[in-house]
Amino acid sequence: MATEAFENIVEDFEFLDDWEDRYAMVIDLGKRLPGLDPALKVPATKVEGCASQVWLVPRIENGVFRFEGDSDGMIVRGVIAILQALYNGVPVEEVGRIDAQAELARIRLEEHLSGQRTNGLRSMVERIRKLAAEAA
Repeated sequence: MATEAFENIVEDFEFLDDWEDRYAMVIDLGKRLPGLDPALKVPATKVEGCASQVWLVPRIENGVFRFEGDSDGMIVRGVIAILQALYNGVPVEEVGRIDAQAELARIRLEEHLSGQRTNGLRSMVERIRKLAAEAA
């Protein structure tokens, strides 16, 4: 059920032998993530439960879910980019059906994140699901 963009990330991760290379890729994805307009970095868009500051802003057009995001941490920015690849472009009513944990397990992301970042990842996924459910 993953998007083509997420499948591309999975393929890229498969070519990397060790986690240091994968970690570098996550950081690179974070560097390429466009910044969020500072006017959107408000309490209403902030994700609670993350050690870093994280903001997610949904964009639903014609029943299709997309979100923009940003963080003050480069690794977390990379995680946001991965979540965008997983969720952006999905019909809003299907967002809740995506098993993020299973999809992310394909790239073994949670295995190599700190406990705080893993909790933050789960908070981001919960927020994405909630935003989509509210829009559906």
